[in-house]
Order: sequence, then structure tokens, then C-alpha cells
Amino acid sequence: MSVDVGAVRAWEVLSRAQSVLMRRFAAEDVWLPLSVREYDVLYTLSLSGVGVGVRLHVLNEGVLLSQPSLSRMVERLEGKGFVVRGPDPRDRRGTVVSLTAEGLRVQRVVGRRHARSISEHLGAALDASELATLEELCARLLRVHGGGSVGVVEESEEVGRGGRYAGV
Repeated sequence: MSVDVGAVRAWEVLSRAQSVLMRRFAAEDVWLPLSVREYDVLYTLSLSGVGVGVRLHVLNEGVLLSQPSLSRMVERLEGKGFVVRGPDPRDRRGTVVSLTAEGLRVQRVVGRRHARSISEHLGAALDASELATLEELCARLLRVHGGGSVGVVEESEEVGRGGRYAGV
């Protein structure tokens, strides 16, 4: 099998851009009272809704944490009142994690600050058409490689429609 040099170059640029932007985002003061990784967990849970249980292994697919690290983080978030753990109603041997109303409130506050930062950083580099193309290409990669629509903001959740980034 030959190597598609264009694919390798595209991956290298995508990976470096993501790393640079994530370092910039992580250095900002928008995250309090959370860490970047805690926000990622709350955001991922918010995609399911308040009180909707998500199995740990499913949650783990949507975040960049090892399973043991995720388990410890869920314990910390539960201690802060942002999530609750309980038995999976479909399989009592399993555990589900649910976002609390307070967890959703904090996620929304931090998410609005983060959305402004994303808009600032990406908007400085790309115009509206380029942003739409970037979204389309990344969404295609997610679909093809089993990422579904995890983390993709639906139209009903867009800024100005009362959703996740309302009031940004």
C-alpha cells in the first residue's frame, strides 16, 4: 500500500493547528471554576441533556482521557455537584453518569466564554465560508471514522437561537 502524501500533510497540519489552538485555549482564564478537561466532560455530557445517563465507556469515547483518569475526574465532578453517578437502568452491573442542573449551568457559563474565544481565534484566521468548509470536512472525518456527531453543535443550538451558546 502506498502512502498518500497529501493525506499525511493534511493530518500533520490539522494536528499541529489543533495543538496550537488547544494550548492557547488552555492558557486562557475562561475555564473557572473548571479545568479544560473537566469542561470537556461536562460539554460531552451536555450533548445528552440533564439527567440523561451516559455509560462511562461511551463518555470515554467523547473525551481525550484514559478510562482511569475519567473515572477519577467523574468522582471530582460529582463531589462538586456537577454530575451524579448511578446504576444503568438497562444493566445494573454498569454505571451511568448524568449531568446535574448545576453542571449544565456551569457548562453553559464556561461554554459561552469559550465560544467567544473560539470565535476570536478562528475568526481571525478564517472567513465564514472557510469556517463552513472546515466544519464540513471535520464532520465528514467524524462520520467516516465512527465519531458520529459528538461535539457537533446542531442548528437548534447555534448562537442566537437560545441554545448552548445563547447570549454569546
